[in-house]
Order: sequence, then C-alpha cells, then structure tokens
Amino acid sequence: MSKATAASKALAAAFVVLTGSVIAGIITMVIFYKTEISPMNPTPRPTTPPTTTSLPPVFRLPRDLIPQSYEIFLQPDFYTKIIEVVNVTSPNQTMLFTGNSTVSFHCVQGTRAIYLHSDGLAISEPVVVNKNNSKKVAVSSTKNHEYPSNFLEIQLDEALEQGVTYSLFLAFEGHIRQSPYAMFASKYAEGPVFLSIHRFLVATILEPTYARKVFPCFDEPDLKAVFHVTIVHRSETQALGNAEVKGSNPHTESNGIDDDWKVTYFHPTPKMSTYLFAFVVSEFTSTEPSAPSDRVGIETYARPNATRAGHAQYATDVAAKILQFYESHFEINYQQQKLTQIALPDLRAEAMENWGLVTYKEGRLLYEEGASSPLHKEDIASIIAHELAHQWFGNLVTMKWWNDIWLNEGFATYFSIFAVDQVEPSFQLKEWHIMSNLHRAFEDDALASSHPLSPPLEDVQWPAEIEGMFDSITYFKGAAVLRMLADIVSEGTFTKGIKMYLSDFKYGSADQDDLWGHIQKAVDQDGGRTDVAKVMNTWTKQIGYPVITINTTNGEIYQKHFLFNDTYESKYVLREHLFITLVLQKDEFISKKGEWILANVNCTGYFRVNYNSENWERLLTQLETDPDKIPLMNRGQLVDDAFNLARAELVDVTLALNSTRFLRDERDFLPWKLAAKNLEYFVLMFDRSEVNGPMQARGVKTSSRNAWHTQILAIEVACSNGLPECVEMATGMFANWMASNGTNHIPPILRSVIYCQALAAGGREEWDFAWDKFQSSTDTAERDQLGQALACTKKIWLLNRYLEYTLDPEKIRRMDVGPTISSIARNVAGQALAWNFIRAHWTYVQDSVMLVDAVTRRFSTPFELTELERFGEDYHLGAATMAVVQAVEQTRVNIQWVSENKDGVLQWFESETAS
Repeated sequence: MSKATAASKALAAAFVVLTGSVIAGIITMVIFYKTEISPMNPTPRPTTPPTTTSLPPVFRLPRDLIPQSYEIFLQPDFYTKIIEVVNVTSPNQTMLFTGNSTVSFHCVQGTRAIYLHSDGLAISEPVVVNKNNSKKVAVSSTKNHEYPSNFLEIQLDEALEQGVTYSLFLAFEGHIRQSPYAMFASKYAEGPVFLSIHRFLVATILEPTYARKVFPCFDEPDLKAVFHVTIVHRSETQALGNAEVKGSNPHTESNGIDDDWKVTYFHPTPKMSTYLFAFVVSEFTSTEPSAPSDRVGIETYARPNATRAGHAQYATDVAAKILQFYESHFEINYQQQKLTQIALPDLRAEAMENWGLVTYKEGRLLYEEGASSPLHKEDIASIIAHELAHQWFGNLVTMKWWNDIWLNEGFATYFSIFAVDQVEPSFQLKEWHIMSNLHRAFEDDALASSHPLSPPLEDVQWPAEIEGMFDSITYFKGAAVLRMLADIVSEGTFTKGIKMYLSDFKYGSADQDDLWGHIQKAVDQDGGRTDVAKVMNTWTKQIGYPVITINTTNGEIYQKHFLFNDTYESKYVLREHLFITLVLQKDEFISKKGEWILANVNCTGYFRVNYNSENWERLLTQLETDPDKIPLMNRGQLVDDAFNLARAELVDVTLALNSTRFLRDERDFLPWKLAAKNLEYFVLMFDRSEVNGPMQARGVKTSSRNAWHTQILAIEVACSNGLPECVEMATGMFANWMASNGTNHIPPILRSVIYCQALAAGGREEWDFAWDKFQSSTDTAERDQLGQALACTKKIWLLNRYLEYTLDPEKIRRMDVGPTISSIARNVAGQALAWNFIRAHWTYVQDSVMLVDAVTRRFSTPFELTELERFGEDYHLGAATMAVVQAVEQTRVNIQWVSENKDGVLQWFESETAS
C-alpha cells in the first residue's frame, strides 16, 4: 500500500520501460518455445549553520550527532499471575516500567541542541557529559514534540564541539501496553483448558518506529549502535535479550537485597538499528539447544506445557538447517553466538526478526507431530526461513531509510523460498511459492494507487507513511524483481554481487543504488554488459508493470502499462509519458507453420504477456491435448494472465474461462491453485446475482490426485459449490467429533476445510460446539482453524453474535479482531454485516487496516461505491486512508467490469452446464 498522506506529485523523470538497454534485457527473458523445434524437457545532512539550535527539517533527525552505544536499564513492573487478595476489589496487576539510558554519541557538527526520539515517556534527570574530559554540559531546557516527529529536544547552555564524544543520561518511565506493540503484556493460559490458569509475560516489538516508546533513542534505521542491556525482573521469571546473558543475581536496593527481583546482564549486541532491540520477560521454557556449528546455539522458547510436549522442537531443528544454508550460501557467518526463537501468544505481525531474539506468533512456530497439519509444518519452515534471512538482510545490512524497506523484505521473501526448498525438499513448494508471490504483487500493482518499490524519500516520512510500506509491493514485488535480475545477469553473477554487497556494508546501511553498484561490479567481473541501474530503476522507481503483446502473425511486439482500468491517474507518473510504444519486426516472433509461441518461460520477467487470438487458441489447444509440453509455471501463468487480461478488458472473458478446461486432466497443484484464485474474483462479483446458480452448477471435475494441497483445494471448491457428497462427508466427520466425547478423528490436514463446511451446512448446535472448542483449546493453530470456521455459518444471527463477540477482549483477543471480521466478510452472508459493523465500531477496529480490503472486496454497485466514498469523507481513517483510496479505485473497476462482462460470463456457464 502507498503512504497515507502527502500532496500529489509526479516523478521528476517520466517512466520509459523499454529503453534500448531494457528491451534487450526483456528480450533475453522472453524465450520462445515452438513445438516443432523445441523438445520440452548515510542520509544527506540538512542545510544548517555550523552551530544549530533550530528544529530539524521535516521529520528526520539531523546528522550532527551520531550514536555509538547505549547503556539501557529497564524494569518492567508486572506480575506473571494476578494474586487474589481478600477485601481488594481490583486485581493487583501493574502495567508500568521504569528505566534509564546513557547514549554515547560523536559530535560531527557543532550544535547547542540534542535531538532524539521519545514517545509517551516521562523523561527526567538529563545529564550531558563530555567524555573526553568528563565535564558536564549544562542543560537549559527539554521539550517533547508530539506526533508525527516525536522529537525530544534538549537545549544546552553551550555548544557541543565537533569531533568530541559525549554521553546523555536520561531517566524515564512509561506504560506497558495491552496491544502487541512497543513494550506490551501478553496473557496466556498454562494448563489443559484455555480459561484455567492465566499467566502474563512482557515482550517488545519495535519495528518500525516503536523503540522511542520504550527508551529515548536515535530511532532511525541507519543510526546504528551497540546496546549494553540490563533487565530487572521478577525473581520467578527469566529475561531474554538480543545477546547472550552475561550474568544474573538478586536485585539490591539501598536497604539490601530484594528477593522479589533479580537482575540479568547481557553481553553487548552487534552494532544494530534501534528497531531490532528486543527483550522478553516470562516463565517460558526452552527446547534442548541445537547447534548447527560450534559457534551458534539455537533454542526455542514457548509455554512450558508446549515445550514439555515437544511442540517447539521442529522449529529448533529446522532453524538450525536453515541457518547453515544461509551461512554457506552467503559465505558470511551468523554474527552472534546464540539464536533464540520464542512463540508469543500475542504479536501484531506474524514474526519479528530481532537480532538474536526472533519472536513469532505462537501458532506460526509450534508443531505437534501427529496432531498438526503437515501444511502447518510447511508454514513454520517458510516463516522461519524468512526471519532468518533477515539476520543478513536487515540486521547485518540495513536499508538507510524506510523507503527502501524492500531491501529487507524483498530479499527475505526471495531467499526464504530457496532455503525451504533446500532443507525440506519433500515439500515441493518452490514453484508454487514463486508464483504465489508473483500473483500477489501483480494484483496490487495493477492499480493506479500502487506505489513504487522505492518511492522518493520525501514520500515516506511520517510513522503512518512508514507503516504503509509494509505491503505486498514491498514483499512480493521486491522478491519478483530480484528473481528477474538474477535471470538477466545469471544466478552465479547475482550471487557473487550479493556476497560483495553483504560484505562491504556489514554492520552498516545501504540503499538500492548501493545494491545495483555491487551487482554491476559482479557483472563487469564476469564479462557481462548489462547496465544494472539503468535496467532496474525502471522497475523500482515507478509503479506498475507492463503487458507485452506479441502478434505471431506479423511479428509485431509492443508494450503498455498494465492497469485494471487505465482511466485512473497515478500520483507517481506523468501518464502521457509513461511508456513509449516500441514496434519491432522479428522473424522469430512469426508463427510460420501454425505453431504456437510462448513468451516469458518460467515467468522470470515481471510482466504479463498477451498474444493475438490465433496464438491464444493454439496455446489453449496444446494445454488440452498435451499440457506437459508447456512448462508447469507457464501452465499456471497462462491461466493467470488470461483472467487478468480479461479483467483489464484486453481479451474476451470467455478466453479466460476457456483457459481452465485443461484442468480436468491437470495433476499438478500450481495451475489448479492459480485458477481457483482467479475464479475467486468471479465468485466475489457474482455470488449475489443470477450468475451464481450456473457458476456453482459448473462444479469441479477433478482426477484422483496424490498431493495434499490438491485434495484440500478440491474439497474446498466441491463443498462450496454444494456438491452433495462433499457436504455429506464434511457434516458426517464433524458430527462424529461432536458425538465422540472429545476425541477428534478428523485428519489434521483436513480440519480447516471440514470445520468450515460443516458449520456452513449446520446451525446453532454445530456453532456452539465449535465455539466451546475454540474457547477451551490451548493449541493456537487449532484455535485459528476454529475461529475461521465459526465465520462460515450461513445463519445471519450467528454471524451477528460473532461480530459482537469481537468487542469483548475476554472472548476475542484484540489482535484477533481484524482476522475475525475479515473471515466473516469473506462469507457472502456476512459481508454486509461486517461492513455495517466496522462503520459502527470504527474507533475500536481501525487499527486493523486490512479490514477495509476484506469488507469491500465484493463491492460492485454504484450504491456501494457511494457508501464507501462517504465512509472516506466522514470517518477519521488514520493509517487506513490509503486502503480506502485503493478500495474506491477497485470498486469502480468492479462496477465497470461487471456491467460489461456479466452477460458473457452467465452465457458461458449456462453453456458449460448444458453440455
């Protein structure tokens, strides 16, 4: 998603996709298959006077003071359990923390003012010391500036001298939060029943701009420092941090030893960014350490009953293998002596890559052999691979500023695919992960409200704008363009450049120009001729991607910006200069004997491909007669391209629907899944219209398949289309569970789909049973499956009850409010209910930005557009502003598309069901 606010503006330079060098690069990626001849086997300093006292420009800290190290002392004051005391009417839990910090910094430009960040902290006792001579520098005043800068301004009686190192001591106190960000408390259950014994822990998540809520700091990613940390905590708890524990002893007060508290001291961290700082105080226990080498010990912490049962062992074992893979591939060792993973009950993200202390949502890390779905094991390996890739991309080498966050997230997404394929080859998911990422990037990047992968610095300043960069463009387009670059320069050259990039910027910061420069160095060393920056800036500094159109009759090839609706304007481009149409005459693009031609083999290029109608027909015929002559990834991409070209009105919708006919004999999961994802758009547009009947009657005709993924997909589609045998199977399995006195014989891998379909076909009795199981389960993955299934009921009153439950944190945790409402909105019976609900309770739910997309995905009428526009005008949207902008654009696209294609879609499905 793009940033939330800022004036519209165009890029200084117009976007030209096909310059001479870039068209050469694309042609190298556009490989043509002919069936007759191819056997198919540091940020600039602001302008300031030599001695400055004024507020820094915009929202960036000045670079006159550069931090070197922090000494941080923190004491979170909370109880791990609430002690009931007679005659006390309120629980005795406290939610406060106190601390102090001493930051040492080097003065590179004389100044009488110190600027750093502090947000929501009560600051006191500032002391500035010249470390060269140990003399104090008098403080004249302190001032905390409010959002969005959150600057802590400290004015001095005399100027700090250039070239001198100083220290700043500050005492502070703040509140431990109940929502999972900054320093927060998390409630969990220890025991056989979810509501039995409540315990509490305290943890942190500081990305992107929450370190300033925990301690005063220079809270920008390139202002790295070493952290010396001391945590004071309850004596029955354990403190974990980024680095190894140096020692621990009872806490000593002025009147002697306090047995209720102890002090844990940590070794210094590597030089790192503030957003990577982390600690956890809990009663959790760990697995036995796994050592991938003599240097690094890996252990995973979780609730004691989970570690005793061995549920954290797979996470430990697979992490050791993944870490070894990365060390070998990058030829740079992991830079700490320990790697701790911890499964937290509450986390606002799926995981966080804190250096040396990686935090995960509990359900994304724990695996119970024989009870958890094998698909869950795949998810665990994938998310661990992503977070451990960050130990190099993000932790060792960090982007200079948040506009280049894709250098963290794109690389982690890209390399995690190869890591999982290496350590768990039996999963056989490499191709699917590549195509899934590509599909997700294509979807959002086809809107004019998309944003460049690397937007201008001035467009990413406010915390809300920074938060908005964590989206599908950053993660998935980032991974896609890296894969494209590796294909252009060769995998070997790409890897060589990456190794030099990591080595040269170790413990430092970089931007994308630094990356291009090191890939260029590798290209030059290997005798290549690609101008890396010239080629790649085309794809990273402006929105979108092209559709390449090939006419196999006359050999003409040209390109244009692909948009679902090209009448919308983007703030990032001058539309009249966006693309230059380039027409080429190439004999090899001409089908001389009626053979088909296929471009972009294995989908290495970040673009879609369109053909003349004759070539489309030849390709679809080939898919129906002998699909294996077309590579697997292209079989999926032909379907994906056809459907999305139809959404953009570039091909007829019946061509897209015809592209699915070959699936009756397709035995690989990937084409099926991409077809299902694209047909989902048709379902969203037509499941409230007369098209839905023939569309469901078309059903699914599948061959017997071995892959679990394909079986689950087949059950989902068959049951959702009302196939009697499927519904009977699902309701029968669920009824047996209800009658079994608690023994669940439903295969773990099928539970999510069986639960959903049984509740969709059932009523109050089934729903109440599932709700009781949801409430009592201590298995987070099982709770997630039940929580989603509860949203599948078709009973309006039950869906309304479920929505009301989201307002009660004792029933639905705050972190689960957004996913729960989103699940209800996916249900055609619940979509309108969810839309009304979020408007009625916006102040409670607005932190869940993705809700806007979830509840508006079906919008396709002028009335719904009017309601959505009024919502954007009447409500304080905050971080959801851009989500509403994108929803408005998508709704307008949907209205036009439905009006122009409804009759054709209805006719196609009626014809198919009649034949």
